[in-house]
Amino acid sequence: MMTTSPPSSQQVRLQQRWTCRSRAPSPAPLLPPPATGRRRRRVAADSQKTVASLRVRAIAAESEQASPLPEPPPLLTEEEEEENMLANYVPVYVMLPLGVVTAENELEDAAGLRARLRRLRREAGVDGVMADVWWGIVEAAGPARYEWRAYRQLFRVAQEEGLKVQAIMSFHACGGNVGDAVTIPLPRWVRDVGDADPDVYYTSPGGARNHEYLTIGVDDRPLFHGRTAIQMYVDYMKSFRENMAEFLDAGVIVDIEVGLGPAGEMRYPSYPQSQGWVFPGIGEFICYDKYLEADFKAEAAKAGHPEWELPDDAGEYNDTPEKTRFFTDNGTYVTEKGKFFLTWYSNKLIKHGDKILDEANKVFLGCRVQLAIKISGIHWWYRVPNHAAELTAGYYNLDNRDGYRTIARMLTRHRACVNFTCAEMRDSEQSSEAKSAPEELVQQVLSAGWREGLHVACENALGRYDATAYNTILRNSRPTGINKNGPPEHKLFGFTYLRLSDELLEGQNYSTFKTFVKRMHANLGYSSNVDPLEPLQRSMPEMPIGKILQAAHPKLAPFPFDENTDLPHRQQVACNFAHAPGHRHTQESGI
Repeated sequence: MMTTSPPSSQQVRLQQRWTCRSRAPSPAPLLPPPATGRRRRRVAADSQKTVASLRVRAIAAESEQASPLPEPPPLLTEEEEEENMLANYVPVYVMLPLGVVTAENELEDAAGLRARLRRLRREAGVDGVMADVWWGIVEAAGPARYEWRAYRQLFRVAQEEGLKVQAIMSFHACGGNVGDAVTIPLPRWVRDVGDADPDVYYTSPGGARNHEYLTIGVDDRPLFHGRTAIQMYVDYMKSFRENMAEFLDAGVIVDIEVGLGPAGEMRYPSYPQSQGWVFPGIGEFICYDKYLEADFKAEAAKAGHPEWELPDDAGEYNDTPEKTRFFTDNGTYVTEKGKFFLTWYSNKLIKHGDKILDEANKVFLGCRVQLAIKISGIHWWYRVPNHAAELTAGYYNLDNRDGYRTIARMLTRHRACVNFTCAEMRDSEQSSEAKSAPEELVQQVLSAGWREGLHVACENALGRYDATAYNTILRNSRPTGINKNGPPEHKLFGFTYLRLSDELLEGQNYSTFKTFVKRMHANLGYSSNVDPLEPLQRSMPEMPIGKILQAAHPKLAPFPFDENTDLPHRQQVACNFAHAPGHRHTQESGI
């Protein structure tokens, strides 16, 4: 579930015509059932009456001038039909390996990469790729010393193979979480600051430091050779724009996903495997560095409660909710103190995202790109009233409070896209003790984004090659299926598949994937003209936090999601996906 695992990339525009669909034949008219017995006699009598009635009408018609019949609606041309279908097209991107640019800042196996990208574009028809652009690699040499050569080479290969690029501004470290196949730490000179002042890192109640991402407590503190954390992120993005101008101008880079936390996700590092977390532990609140603690104390004093402290009753990483006082029924989380803390904790995250997106908007102003952020799919403990795992990650989501629509409302200011994960998961695949509900969670988050008028995109959280996963993604991509008369009521702005590998490109896995891409494209060929991007406009004025929080209530039911997908052809495909906590192997008919 990570940017360290699932990011998003896009690239070039090919001027290629999509393939035409033949018009479906009209269905034959239904025949009436044969008449027998009493029914035959009744039919004969009815026929006599009908004949007499027709004679009367014919005589009357002779005395009148015949009126012309209304003209039937004109048949659509194949081109018009295709344009309607094109409105259902969901672009598909493929995440590149985490180490496609090595820790030494070299493009890994450029020839092999080119060959695989060529297959993805020419054989599977994918629209683009996604790539982490690692802070720890590019600015490794020292403050404001950037080296973009390997990434320019990567984007050039993608461009030459006709692929668009989704570029992730990866301000986090890679290593120690699900799917992390390589280790890429934060820049050495940043870690030197952390060695002298460990509170620049997120900190657990027990004092453990998390080195994945700088605490949001130092967003505005000039601790890094005179720069704040946000200033470092902004300078990095400015340098990216300057050095990647040719790819931005050519429409190769079409998406800038701004990393806002561990795994590139807008959350706290509440469930780090590197520190012993195991699924489905509830995780821990991670705000015990001196900077966030001081912020909380100041806010509590303003609220008239200087005695309030950060929670000490919320348990440990691998606890279940009922083992804590904070999350039990009628526990701390529903008290005045608990609500104050949860509001503060989640609001800090929202403000963090808002400030960095505002700066990113200034940097990429005028570029034809979509700004985006990623939200983690924390589906475990979704079916208990406290939603404990979501709360420790910073998503203040309860049965009666929509913690995702508040994030979506903040994003409306920047016209940013929500990128959500776990789009492939089914409730039936989860272990019962985890109280998971990934399907309901995906539907809630997507609906929240659509209600706020945002573009919404998705990723899969785990590597999957089976029809069950692909069918689930298709349903989430177009919840009410294909609309042959134009745009569907809702559809994803894009989907990014995790991840490019030799396993994906072999045998049945690749055959099924190619069919999946075709279905995502509404059974059309590749098109470069879907949802064209306008030049990025300046963010709207800052939205008061009170207006953002109004989106939490009432928590509305999600939009309808049809169970059936758009797949017309079904065959038995063996499920062959990676082992993961809370998942089991299944087999189901699919693509």
